[in-house]
Amino acid sequence: MSDDRFSVRGRTALVTGASSGLGVTYASALAAAGANVVVAARRSERLRAVAEKIEADGGIVLPVVCDVTDPTQVDELVDRTCRQFDRVDILVNNAGSIADGGPMPERLPHLAVEQVLRVNLLGTWYGCRAVGARMLADGRGGSIVNIASVAGLGAHPGFPVGYSASKAAVVNLTQNLAVMWAERGVRVNAIAPGWFPSEMADPFLEPHAFSRHELSLQPMGRIGDPDELVGAMLFLASAASSYVNGHVLVVDGGVSASWGAPRYTEELYAFHATVAPGLGERVQVST
Repeated sequence: MSDDRFSVRGRTALVTGASSGLGVTYASALAAAGANVVVAARRSERLRAVAEKIEADGGIVLPVVCDVTDPTQVDELVDRTCRQFDRVDILVNNAGSIADGGPMPERLPHLAVEQVLRVNLLGTWYGCRAVGARMLADGRGGSIVNIASVAGLGAHPGFPVGYSASKAAVVNLTQNLAVMWAERGVRVNAIAPGWFPSEMADPFLEPHAFSRHELSLQPMGRIGDPDELVGAMLFLASAASSYVNGHVLVVDGGVSASWGAPRYTEELYAFHATVAPGLGERVQVST
């Protein structure tokens, strides 16, 4: 394989939910790597600002206002992308909602859960359907990257149930489409981020009991930096992952590997050092 295996130069990438948060990170990274990028979201002013920043950094970008819960708008988005850049080589289904965040399940209004499912599951499906059909029809294949979440990999107390269920469904949708489209050259994978700062996550990460609890579950002792998602995105979007299909790439600092187990405190480490002198003491940097 040539040295440009991670290259997306000259490809066209469509990123939904690209007016804020991690969608901006994905779009900016793809543009910086040489892809033509179409950024889509509902908020036109925010979207235009993102596009202007990408252009100022030397990228090629087309902003398109689109509500992913409307399949007609999604079809029009894909049509416009193909008119402008011939085709879609890379789709990043990033648009997401956490409208059911906070309330206990027994108090959740049905409409809140329905809204989350419309955005997170149906919005992802509409994008996969519209872009996948184009990729299959011209026989040139492509890469679809759905944004799931570690919340979709299992139950976790305090997480919104609608959001978690929708992301679990995205994982299953990813696997099914990957199997059905593999022989015709369309790969479908997912990224499952853990905690990263974003417009959607920030209210949960402000200093309070919940954020302290979540931080206690982080094996690395911190939340992620958005730039730490770039490598995973470029890997799945490019030929570097040509034999990766139906995979969920977890980027969470190890949280899901130890789900439910809080980080050890200094008090606990001191306990082990007491009951097992030498063997129970951590090796640390010498001062």
